[in-house]
Amino acid sequence: MNTMFSEIAWLIPLFPFVAFLLLLASGRSGQGLGVTIGTVGSLASLVLSILVLMEHMSDGSKYYQDGFKWIDLGSFQLNIGYEVTNLSALMLVVVTAVSFLVNVYSAGYMKGDERISTFYSYIALFTFSMLGLVLADNMLTLYIFWELVGVCSFLLVGFWFTKPAARAAAKKAFIVTRIGDAGLLIAILLLFWYMPDHALDFVRIENVFEGQSGTVAAGVTTLIAILIFVGAVGKSGQFPLHVWLPDAMEGPTPISALIHAATMVAAGVYLVARTFDIFQASPAAMETVAYVGGFTALFAATIGIAQNDIKRILAYSTVSQLGYMMMALGLGSLTGGIFHLFTHAFFKALLFLGAGSIIHAVHTQNINEMGGLGSKMRITAWTFGIGALALSGIPPFSGFWSKDAILTTALHENPVLFVVGIIAAFFTSFYMARLFFLVFTGRPKGEGRIHESSLTMTIPLIILAVFAIGAGFVETPWNNTLGEWLTGAAGADHSGSGLVMVVSTAVGALGIYLGWLVFVKGTIARDAVSSRAPWLVGLLERKYYIDEIYAAVIVKPLRGLGSLLNAIDQYIIDGIIAIIGGTAVLLGRGGIRLQNGQVQTYGLITVLGLVILIIAVVGRRFWS
Repeated sequence: MNTMFSEIAWLIPLFPFVAFLLLLASGRSGQGLGVTIGTVGSLASLVLSILVLMEHMSDGSKYYQDGFKWIDLGSFQLNIGYEVTNLSALMLVVVTAVSFLVNVYSAGYMKGDERISTFYSYIALFTFSMLGLVLADNMLTLYIFWELVGVCSFLLVGFWFTKPAARAAAKKAFIVTRIGDAGLLIAILLLFWYMPDHALDFVRIENVFEGQSGTVAAGVTTLIAILIFVGAVGKSGQFPLHVWLPDAMEGPTPISALIHAATMVAAGVYLVARTFDIFQASPAAMETVAYVGGFTALFAATIGIAQNDIKRILAYSTVSQLGYMMMALGLGSLTGGIFHLFTHAFFKALLFLGAGSIIHAVHTQNINEMGGLGSKMRITAWTFGIGALALSGIPPFSGFWSKDAILTTALHENPVLFVVGIIAAFFTSFYMARLFFLVFTGRPKGEGRIHESSLTMTIPLIILAVFAIGAGFVETPWNNTLGEWLTGAAGADHSGSGLVMVVSTAVGALGIYLGWLVFVKGTIARDAVSSRAPWLVGLLERKYYIDEIYAAVIVKPLRGLGSLLNAIDQYIIDGIIAIIGGTAVLLGRGGIRLQNGQVQTYGLITVLGLVILIIAVVGRRFWS
């Protein structure tokens, strides 16, 4: 088996890390080098990732691992290293490809920003963290990079820290994802406790759980799987820990593309796929993943209908599509979940970068303040339209094939979730039609001259549009190449796929047609729902009041508890300390006055002491 490039796969995360160190060392003097160093680092990683993927595809290589002894505590040993599987090889290309295009795009989008070098250093560190997570060969190493990804997201979401909203969003993302991270940490501790020889490497985890051998009790297996999923829920924005992800839109738009397409949110899906044997050993855990994913897909899709911020609409579409991926994994389709992650990375990056091009031109994110951009920004309009069709699941675009794979599995395994997926697909196509028609058709509403973005911004859009069209053909009902390559098993059962293709296409087309009737033709009034059920529109606009519920149930009580503890500390604890200290000071000062060297004072004190002693002795007979 040829493993030449897999043997040097450790260089893939090293390139962006070196770029980060160079930019960090250069400081303000390296402002002009930020774009070059960051882009070259990501390009080097992309080239090597493609070579590793080609190597795995050419000879069917499935595994390569290397490393060194890290921890040696008696009978317990833990190696630190990297491993390359077919799954990780695919993820390496996805992460590095999107990262490279974001680096190129950012050269135009962030032009003129005085902290552009810092921006590129953060992207390099973010890319390094995600690539390290993908290549990790054990759960502990993965957790280290998992946390580093969270730190980088905090830095990037809050990059424009002078904006209060950006600071709040960064803190919210950091705190909410820590909840999920706590679950993952507990899962790792349980694995360490129950695994034979305390093994944490993925190979031995797979060997223990693959055949459900009974080495780990069924209840413990379910608990471990659920806790791992809690970690994935935090990073991948699943209900109820989804609230950070839409707020993360306060960061620069290229970062939104990077987070939502290939790095942070993909980490949760990758984690479940990487530990899939644990989940398969627990039917209860699989059902939990499937139902949480299905609910999230529908829940977020309904919210997306009523949002007016272009980036928030795309953010809720990300939450919804991640729900699809989790639903596929919960239904047992590793291929469906990873296939949708693969296609979603390209068309979602395309949509976010397209949104950045629009915002860069019109200086607003409110779609109600846009219009008529199709004639002024043709490249952006055409590429954004391709991304919207891919997200809506319209053939032959990539999203259609991956969504079809998920829905086919759902039809076989759980018809209820199939219906949920179909309804979510309808809402997805409708809100994307609403977004596209309000932005690119009609009369312009803004003032000033609007023009197409620069080549550094439009070329990545064109490249991503090509992938949004063609990436889906790697797995079709008559071509199971991806599934067989990922799992090593025979292709998935595609019986019934024809029905699913017809239904999903019809539902997607219906959503677009309804959007056209409302926002272009005007056959249906735009206020048809809001005038009859304003409460429903308000419910969706306020995102089912989840943030308000959290504020009332969790945030305000915790702040109240914090204020109470602060008051106890400030007035009671500090008060007691102040009294003790003041008493000591008074006693000290009294002692200084008494010990003044005057014989008269000493005589008076002696007399007073004698009087007190006599009173105590004589008075004893009265109170004893």
